[in-house]
Amino acid sequence: MSDKPPPPEVYPGPTPYPTAAGQGYVPPPVGFHPDVAPPAAGYQAGGYPAGGGYPTGGGYPPSQQYPGYPNPQGDVIAMQPMPGGHPNPGYQQPSSDSVAVQPMPGAPPAPAGWSPSPQAPPVSCPPGLEYLTQVDQLLVKQKIEALEAFTGFETNNKYEVKNSMNQRVFIAVEDTCCCTRNCCGSARPFDMKIMDNHKKEIIHLSRPLRCSTCWCPCCLQKLTVEAPKGSVIGYVRQAWSLCHPKYKINNAEDQTMLRIKGPCCRCNICGDIEFEVTSPDEQTHVGQITKQWSGLAKEVFTDADNFGVTFPLDLDVKTKATVLGAVFLIDFMYFEHDSGDVKDEAKRLRG
Repeated sequence: MSDKPPPPEVYPGPTPYPTAAGQGYVPPPVGFHPDVAPPAAGYQAGGYPAGGGYPTGGGYPPSQQYPGYPNPQGDVIAMQPMPGGHPNPGYQQPSSDSVAVQPMPGAPPAPAGWSPSPQAPPVSCPPGLEYLTQVDQLLVKQKIEALEAFTGFETNNKYEVKNSMNQRVFIAVEDTCCCTRNCCGSARPFDMKIMDNHKKEIIHLSRPLRCSTCWCPCCLQKLTVEAPKGSVIGYVRQAWSLCHPKYKINNAEDQTMLRIKGPCCRCNICGDIEFEVTSPDEQTHVGQITKQWSGLAKEVFTDADNFGVTFPLDLDVKTKATVLGAVFLIDFMYFEHDSGDVKDEAKRLRG
């Protein structure tokens, strides 16, 4: 029996443990396990290709640039539709059909059947008038004041401007003193504030005290449109005419952009009264302002009126706002009954 110690055990793997005292320790390869056979040539531990086997070109892990997984830079690659036309979760199938836009709380709603335009509003669009770039018609409804209906006492006019879906877009409120309203009647000068749903003024209308008869062509009616207040964007001027009511829609430089022509008779029982909007030469139909019949009781006992206004969708937004201002001037000149007229008509019907 020999007294010589047995030789140290040497592991037959590719990277040996230390075989002699003092020799430095060399760690086994990544993924090495004594009970698992080493990977074959060209593969990594776990059976994955060493390179070029996946979209990354670098082997494992394969999910770094797979669809829907974040890549090393933190970007997310859009999900692609799977074969057979069924999209992956989170993938939205594009569609050419328009999608109804739901109104946002506290913001003007967009009409149904429209999708938001990818283009930004024009640079020249005054703040707050972006919604006008998306519509070609509006409804102006005057609110009934109970005090005015029963007593004939003239109060400030209030209106709601709505879209074709009957959703409120703007609010218009007259701002005049009590003495002016009851002394001057429908010929009174006024300031009108048009506000959005947040009660922020976006359009200011001002009408000075002027003669309303066609026999004084040098002092006809004029309405100034500002958006915002202090920045003039247009004028509505009454044009001289012997029979038909006529108006000019002018820009900020007082150049005529459109014209409005009304009927000779402004009384139509159970029917609408139409004011045509035309080109400056009055040869091309552009739009229309319609005073709508609102019922016998409302027509007789109140001066609350309903109007509809239409214009081209691509019309300049400042011109649209000026045409909208013309609605209020037309209402005051032809359809705003004086308090005495309302009282007399009520007595006649009662007697």
